[in-house]
Amino acid sequence: MPIISPPIYITFAAALLFTYYFISKATGFKKPFMIVAVLWMLLQIGVSFTAFYTRFEAMPPRFPLLILPPLAFLIYSLISPKGQHFLRSLDLKTLTLLHIVRIPVEIALWGLFLHKTIPEIMTFEGKNFDILSGLSATIIYYFAFVKNVVGKQVLLLWNVACLLLVINIVVIAILSTPTPFQKFGFEQPNIAVVYFPFLLLPAFIVPAVILAHVTAIKQLLSK
Repeated sequence: MPIISPPIYITFAAALLFTYYFISKATGFKKPFMIVAVLWMLLQIGVSFTAFYTRFEAMPPRFPLLILPPLAFLIYSLISPKGQHFLRSLDLKTLTLLHIVRIPVEIALWGLFLHKTIPEIMTFEGKNFDILSGLSATIIYYFAFVKNVVGKQVLLLWNVACLLLVINIVVIAILSTPTPFQKFGFEQPNIAVVYFPFLLLPAFIVPAVILAHVTAIKQLLSK
């Protein structure tokens, strides 16, 4: 892993703390959720120091293991009565504000590209348009929850569109890692997100963003 300048670490750390705070706030700061989230991140940090995820030649690829367990939790929440109760309990306003985190995340990704640890396609200069979600989050929040001039239909469409944007970059990131399935970024592959602390992007920040969108969509459809 090349040496990364401190501002990138600081930006990413701010994004991580922001995500943890707002996803915890959305739950009403429920201690079980907060503790499990911290333990999950500590586990991934520990695994990162074993170089487990850096063995790109391993089959099946190990990179998806960073995001699959949180997504399994999300699927369980969608189909189980307890999980559905948990999703209904999350605060929609806070979940909307959570998406502001995508701005510092995209800035950090751009910095990682300049340090030649991810391909350009993963940045807003490439095929990653996820920063639009972060920039529009405050606008949506203001007009939907402060001024109350935006109805649930607009909020629903915004969540669906932004969910597709994050899925887009997740797919690009997976296909940009130097595995046998690599399709993008051959000259400058995606290696940063398997090293500490950036592996917490797919392990925690991205799942939190997806959880926020899926929960919002589910709540809006049920109203």
